[in-house]
Amino acid sequence: MRKVTLASRRWWVILAEIEMPPLARFALNYAHKSVGNALIVHADCFEWMGSAPENSIHGIVTDPPYGVKEYEFDQLEKRANGNGGIWRIPPSFDGSVRQPLPRFTALNAKERAQVCRFFTEWAKVAVHVLRPGGHVFIACNSFMCQMVYGALVAGGLEFRGQLIRVVQTLRGGDRPKNAEEEFPDVCSLPRGCYEPWGILRKPLPAGMKVSDCLRQFETGGLRRLPEGLPFSDLVEVGRTPREERKLAAHPSLKPQALLRELVYAVLPLGKGIVLDPFMGSGSTVAAGNAVGVHCIGVEKNSEYFEAAPQSIEQLAKVVVPRDQLTFSLA
Repeated sequence: MRKVTLASRRWWVILAEIEMPPLARFALNYAHKSVGNALIVHADCFEWMGSAPENSIHGIVTDPPYGVKEYEFDQLEKRANGNGGIWRIPPSFDGSVRQPLPRFTALNAKERAQVCRFFTEWAKVAVHVLRPGGHVFIACNSFMCQMVYGALVAGGLEFRGQLIRVVQTLRGGDRPKNAEEEFPDVCSLPRGCYEPWGILRKPLPAGMKVSDCLRQFETGGLRRLPEGLPFSDLVEVGRTPREERKLAAHPSLKPQALLRELVYAVLPLGKGIVLDPFMGSGSTVAAGNAVGVHCIGVEKNSEYFEAAPQSIEQLAKVVVPRDQLTFSLA
């Protein structure tokens, strides 16, 4: 295996010369702001995507919320008080205090059905707004992905595989809750060492080939690396650097090294619009600005929306070390 680094890519040099479409028409009647090449919109993504022009978005890169009862008021209060509740309050590790994590394994049948309904309905509005052949990169986790991908397919997207982000995390590997001393040699789940991203696509029209779709809609495939090598579904990026986490107050901030890879790959011809419907602090939008593509970020949380312009501007300026921006290729 060999690694291809940033040195041979020069993404922003290539993409900065491409003429991009205006974004003002996508604001609709919602509060919005322009940040560099991007537009951010304060709206519920279901409403916005359902109202946006049909077949107008070239690709989606997003990390959606997965919490169900973890984010109910009583559970958030328990977390704030250090009581845990449904949240797992992990111990410190090598002197570092670990953040509370949702216990996805605690979801009952009703809550699992709720997750499936959420992503099935979301897929329907994604199909509305995406151009035929437009791809979706959606972050997930190893425990939830089997139900999430099925729900997205039920909503009209087609499953195209997974991108595996190799990252050593502190998730999983825990002894049974409240029985750690009784069962010291047991872990309830394996320690998480990777993060799956679902790769899905809006179906091509009947009888249309990928080449036809590229000509008509500028979508249908994923962009190869500038030196001609194919996009790979295995990426070694690692955890989000502390310096980036200081720039954006969000509990699940993804690294710029990863997001810049994805916003580049999701536009097969190097032009078009990338959407992040669960914008959060705006890290995907920042990656788009750094690479030189147009992005739209949609966020319904007013605090995240108001803080996003500053986070986007600062994250877009982050210099990613070359040894962090690599793909492993056979």
